[in-house]
Amino acid sequence: MGAPRDEGRPDPPEPAVSAVRAERLRLLAGLPEELSDREMLLHALLHATAELGGLSGMAHMRERISKREMVLVVSAGTAHPFTRAWDRISERGPVAPALSVQRGGYAYVPEAGVPTRFHGRPPGPVGPAAAPEGYGMAAVPLDGEDGPVGALSVVVPAAHAPGPGQRAFFEDVARWAGGRLRLTPRGPEGVSPGLLSGQDARAAADAPRREPEGEPDRGPEAVLVGNWTWDLRTGEVAIDRSQGTPSRPVSAEFHIDMASWDALVHPDDLPWVVAETSRAVRTRGVLDLEFRLRRRDGTYGWVRDHGHVVTDEHGTPVRVEGTTQDTTRTHDALESVGRALLHMSDGFLSVTGDGRIAFVNAAAERLLGPSRELVARPLWEAPVLRGAPGVREGCRRAVAEGEPVVFEVPGREDGQWYHLRLVPIPDGLTVYVADVTERHRREAERQAAERAAAQRAALMAGLTRALAEAVTARDVVDAVAGSVLPAFGASGLLVMRLERERLHLVGSVGYSRDFAERVHGMPLFSSVTGGAMRSRTPEFTESAAEFLSRHPQRDDVADADGKQAGAALPLVVSGRPIGVCVVSYDGPHHFGEDERTLLTALSGLVAQALERAGLYDAAATRARDLQRALLPRALPSSAALTAAARYLPAGQGADVGGDWYDVIPLSADRVALVIGDVMGHGIPEAATMGRLRTAVRTLSDLELPPDEVLAHVNDVVAELGEEAFTTCLYGVYDPTTQVFAYADAGHLPPAVALPDGTVTFPSLEPDPPLGVAAPPFGTEEVRLPEGSVLVLYTDGLVEEPGRDIDDGMGRLAQTLATALRDGDGLGGGPVGADRASDPERLCDRVTAALLPADRPAADDTALLVARTRALAPEDIAVWELPEDPIAASQARKYVRDQLDAWHLGEDLEMTTELIASELVGNVIRHARGPIRLRLLHSRTLICEVADGSLTTPHIRHASVTDEGGRGLQLVAAMARSWGTRYTATGKCIWTEQAIPADRR
Repeated sequence: MGAPRDEGRPDPPEPAVSAVRAERLRLLAGLPEELSDREMLLHALLHATAELGGLSGMAHMRERISKREMVLVVSAGTAHPFTRAWDRISERGPVAPALSVQRGGYAYVPEAGVPTRFHGRPPGPVGPAAAPEGYGMAAVPLDGEDGPVGALSVVVPAAHAPGPGQRAFFEDVARWAGGRLRLTPRGPEGVSPGLLSGQDARAAADAPRREPEGEPDRGPEAVLVGNWTWDLRTGEVAIDRSQGTPSRPVSAEFHIDMASWDALVHPDDLPWVVAETSRAVRTRGVLDLEFRLRRRDGTYGWVRDHGHVVTDEHGTPVRVEGTTQDTTRTHDALESVGRALLHMSDGFLSVTGDGRIAFVNAAAERLLGPSRELVARPLWEAPVLRGAPGVREGCRRAVAEGEPVVFEVPGREDGQWYHLRLVPIPDGLTVYVADVTERHRREAERQAAERAAAQRAALMAGLTRALAEAVTARDVVDAVAGSVLPAFGASGLLVMRLERERLHLVGSVGYSRDFAERVHGMPLFSSVTGGAMRSRTPEFTESAAEFLSRHPQRDDVADADGKQAGAALPLVVSGRPIGVCVVSYDGPHHFGEDERTLLTALSGLVAQALERAGLYDAAATRARDLQRALLPRALPSSAALTAAARYLPAGQGADVGGDWYDVIPLSADRVALVIGDVMGHGIPEAATMGRLRTAVRTLSDLELPPDEVLAHVNDVVAELGEEAFTTCLYGVYDPTTQVFAYADAGHLPPAVALPDGTVTFPSLEPDPPLGVAAPPFGTEEVRLPEGSVLVLYTDGLVEEPGRDIDDGMGRLAQTLATALRDGDGLGGGPVGADRASDPERLCDRVTAALLPADRPAADDTALLVARTRALAPEDIAVWELPEDPIAASQARKYVRDQLDAWHLGEDLEMTTELIASELVGNVIRHARGPIRLRLLHSRTLICEVADGSLTTPHIRHASVTDEGGRGLQLVAAMARSWGTRYTATGKCIWTEQAIPADRR
């Protein structure tokens, strides 16, 4: 036999190896707590043998007292000739299991060898399998509270000794097994093996009792009983059987070794008997054990050991003295009780303290299955109860509280139910089980009927609530589709309104667009639902064949979009049919009496809701038509900017809002931009919006600055009443200075997107809304380089329930910046006619981002987007003129030279010289300086003369004898338009003249 060693081959490098080992440990950790020590050790050996690539595995337990020998308790993958040599091994020998206990750690022997027992007795004829050639043995100790209590060993090929990873795994398995060792009896306590199942009990009841061969005595002589003394130093057991009677004498005393005694103990009881005996010796305590002992005929009887430990003068245990009593008759008495329980009409089970089934009577077998599938299983793992909730908890509660626990659980078969009554007894439970499926079925039918009634009531209530909240006809269709179709399992819905003897489709679900277009506007007399409407009674069709039998001429709709059955429900209000509702199915469908009654009742609710929705839709249409009529039909074209606008009504509610916008051309190519919001919704608010828009346009014609315009509009709003509030932003963009000057009365600030992609909101602190504001209003000026985008909007765009207004403005800024960055035809580059639609695309992009079509808006929204332009410096000419009559001649010269430079002299020189001369002459005669002349070359030719006077010129109606007073008449005749506006230093008189198309 080779010398022991710890070295091993390295693990394979594959990363999957560690994953497999971890999975093995996870499987071991998941084993149920109820496993016996033998079952647990067997699982450990199987995994260890597989991981180490071994031939077989064994588990040895240390001998209970002297700690000189180790007893084989479990083996896996080994034949009897091999295990026979390893039944008992010396704890001090050189074999791997003993070495692992001696070292307290891993041991490996390259040759398995043949173990020698402590007392030097030969192992007997063990055969060639006892020491297989070419195989070694690896072992690890099983640790207990006071050190190793045993060892696990695996026979492995000597050429492939375990590597470090395999060794670590083997040690992990041993640690797990040592921690799980219970070393307590796992069999049914107080019940003989004959009572483990109904089948075994019946066999035991019918079998004749046999006396052991060669042993004429009965009772105590059937098994090894009597007083005994166990010498802990020699291991011998002396048994005194002198309890016989005079008529039946027995031998007085005989001796056996501990190995022979252990061989008589039932293998399932041996581990815990060894452990309990060792504990008694270690603690100098007493023994009180009941276990199974083998008779001479090979059967087992039950005995009970009572004993105590005797020590020497130094306190060292030297022997154990005790008595063995045969308790088989007590168990036989229990068997008679078991036979009575076996034939009970009710299901009865006996369950141990840890929940395992020990006895099943015939009635319980009929309910729960054969006893072979039940005995030794935990009650909650019985096949028909596996997964049933509360069984495990009920067992634990009954044992812990000592009170009966009663509950019902479902079986594994559909609809199966069992009534369980758990009654605690010493060391376990008695369980009474009954099949209550029929009672549950009747109860389920009753509850189903109640649920059906409740569902019908809930359906009516839900549809009533949904229809009460429905505002438009589309809302009615959605409410019916959401409530009726799922409740009746239908797949299609048509709701049609009767108008002038024709059925107009209001909405459909489950039908194609082509079919919907075919039925829309269908004459009532040719409609398949006409009969139901004329009779005002529902028409139920349960199949396509039934439909053809009623309407043979309408085979074109017999299988409309795959629909096979349906109910045509006339919608009647105050005795007047207003439409029809069709509920259809993809396949044939039988309409029960309850279903027909419920659908008929529901049709009345739908009719009332559709009538209300029709009135609302008409009122909402009129209101929105009014509002759209009050808004600009089209935005004016301007040389200063390109603009686009959107008005989006709220997604819900009949009332329109007071949001508005406007773009107003002013003199000198300037443009006024205005946006406002009248608080509230309804026709009065829309009318107020119209009045304010008209007032703003009128004030704009006076060429007033933004703050004065809002001051005058504030007076208009104040006259409307104390509850009239309006936010408004009014501004003027001047393409010659590229400045947007605006005043803000409680409105949100404009968004300014510069050509470089920067988006800002000017920081002007807004004044209070119109109606509560107190002029003067503040004014803010923002410089807008050419190609900038100016966005005016109302709060409906950036504010909604659940979204803060700052978040909305942030999303608006992000959308504008992204559009500029993506080069969406916005900002930068030359301006041309092909770019005129840029703000239109930006309007669509903003509304899509902030007001998705799938989410109804909570408020009306007005959006105005303007892309600015600048008048080139070479198209602007300005001159300062003296306050002298020669100023008129200078003006004519300046005009003549400039028009020649612009190549406009041939067309406009004469008229422009005359206009400039007359306007400058009026200043010299009627006003005061300084005098400034400005020409603007834009889409039109603009001539301006500014002075320091606030006097407004008027056209006089001069008589034929007057020598003057005809200058402005002449100007008005030669110019396309003219006017006066006030400036910060005085006034300015301006004229516009058309430029030929080829000169622009």
